Amino acid sequence: MDKIREKKPNIAVIGDIMLDHYIWGSCNRISPEAPVQVLEVNKESTVLGGAGNVINNLVSLDAKVSVYTVLGNDDNAVLVENLLNNINATCRTIIKQDQRTTSRKSRVIASSQQIIRFDDESKDDISLHSQFELFESLSKNIFSYDAILLSDYGKGVLTTTLTKDIIQLAKAHGKPILVDPKGEDYSKYKGATLLTPNKKEASLATKINIEDDVSLLKAGMKLKNEIELEYAIITLSEDGIAIFDDTIHIIPTVAREVYDVTGAGDTVLASLGIAIASELGIHDACEFANKAAAVVVAKVGSATVTLNEIEEYEHSLNKGQAESKIKDFKAIERIVRRLKSQNRKIVFTNGCFDILHRGHATYLQKAKEQGDILIVGVNSDESIKRLKGEDRPINSLEDRAYLLAALESVDFVVPFYEDTPYELIKVVEPHILVKGADYEGKEVVGSDIADEVQLIEFVDGKSTSGIIGKISKGSLC
Repeated sequence: MDKIREKKPNIAVIGDIMLDHYIWGSCNRISPEAPVQVLEVNKESTVLGGAGNVINNLVSLDAKVSVYTVLGNDDNAVLVENLLNNINATCRTIIKQDQRTTSRKSRVIASSQQIIRFDDESKDDISLHSQFELFESLSKNIFSYDAILLSDYGKGVLTTTLTKDIIQLAKAHGKPILVDPKGEDYSKYKGATLLTPNKKEASLATKINIEDDVSLLKAGMKLKNEIELEYAIITLSEDGIAIFDDTIHIIPTVAREVYDVTGAGDTVLASLGIAIASELGIHDACEFANKAAAVVVAKVGSATVTLNEIEEYEHSLNKGQAESKIKDFKAIERIVRRLKSQNRKIVFTNGCFDILHRGHATYLQKAKEQGDILIVGVNSDESIKRLKGEDRPINSLEDRAYLLAALESVDFVVPFYEDTPYELIKVVEPHILVKGADYEGKEVVGSDIADEVQLIEFVDGKSTSGIIGKISKGSLC
C-alpha cells in the first residue's frame, strides 16, 4: 500500500468509454395501463462507465491517468468529456467520429435492486483514421507511462489491428500492458502482460468447462501459453483470484455482503494496473485487487474505491492480527485523518509497557471506553534506557508493541523514539488524552493539543517495577 501511495503512477487507459445512467426510485403500485410496476422517480445520476469506470477507479486510487478513446459526435460525448475533466483525467486523445453513438447504458433501480437496463450505442469498429490517430498519439507519449491498460467492452475502439499494435508498442518500450478482454477469441491480446477474465469468460475463451481445480489449471495454463502472457490469472468472484505458473495459487477473498457487482471487473483491472505500475509482485498485486473488489461490490452501481477504504478493509480483516495494528508516524497520520472524517473519537495514551500485566490491561480497557479508537504510543528501547537506566527495558520494542497490539482494547500501536510522546501527539491530535491518576496535579505532556485529558486509576499492587522486584528476590511464586 505504501509503495502505491509513494509512486502515484502515470497510467494510460485505452478503450470503450460509456455513460452509466441511473434512474433511482421506488415501486409501490401496478400500472392501470399494463401489468407492470410503476416507478416513482426520486433522482437520476450519470457517471462514467466501461473504460471510464477504470479511469474513475485509477483516479480514486491516486494514479495520474491519460485517456485514449473514440466517441460519437453527440451530446453524450460532451458529457463524457465534462466528467473526465471533473476528475482531472488527462484527455490525451479523444476523437469525435461522425456516424457513431456514444455508448449510454440506463439502469432503473428500485429499492437498491436493478429491475431493467436499456442501451444506446454503436458497436462497429472505429475508422482506420481514428485508429491511426490513437496509435500515433500513444506512440509519442508512451515514455511517460508506468503501465498501459486496455479496457475492451467490444464497442469498436480496440480493434484487432489497433490492439495488436498497442501491445507490441508497449512491449518494445518495456511497459506492462494489462487487458480486460472481451469475446471468445483472445488472439488479438497475444503478448500482453496479463488478462483479467473471470471464470465464465475464461471457459468460453479456452473452450474448457471450468468446474474444479484440474480444469481451472488447464484453462489458466492454456491462456498463459497460447496467448503468451507474462502472468495468467482468472478471477473467481467470491473465491478470489487464481494465479498460474506451474500450478494454481488461489488468493482468497473474504466474503462480505454483495449489493452490486456492476463495474467490479473495472476495479480489478485498475487495482492490478496501479499495483504492477508501482512495482508490486503479481501475488501482492492480486491481493490488493481482491481487497479493492471486495470494497466495491458492497456499494450500489459502478463504484470506485480509495486507498483509505482498502486500508480500512484490511484493518477489519486483520483485527485479530497484531502486526497489522503496529504503525509508524506517517501511517497513523493518514489513518487518523480518515477516522476523524468518519467522526470517530480518538483516544491516546502512552507508556513503556515493559512487562505487560493485569494493571496495564485494565488501564487500557478503561482508556478505550473513553472513545471509539484507542491509539497507544510506546517508548523505544533507547528512550526507556534514558528514562529508567541501562538495565531496562526487559522486553524489546518489537515484543512490547506486539503484545500491546494483541489486546482487543488497542486499535493501533505507534512506537516513538523521543523521551516524551509530544511529537506523536502532535500527529494524532487526539480528542482525549489518557494518563494514570498519579498525574493528578502534574502537567501532562500533550495536554495543550488534546481536547481533554482523562486520568485513570491504576490497579493497586500491579506494576512492572513490582514484578521485576519479585523476580530479583526470587519470590515471584
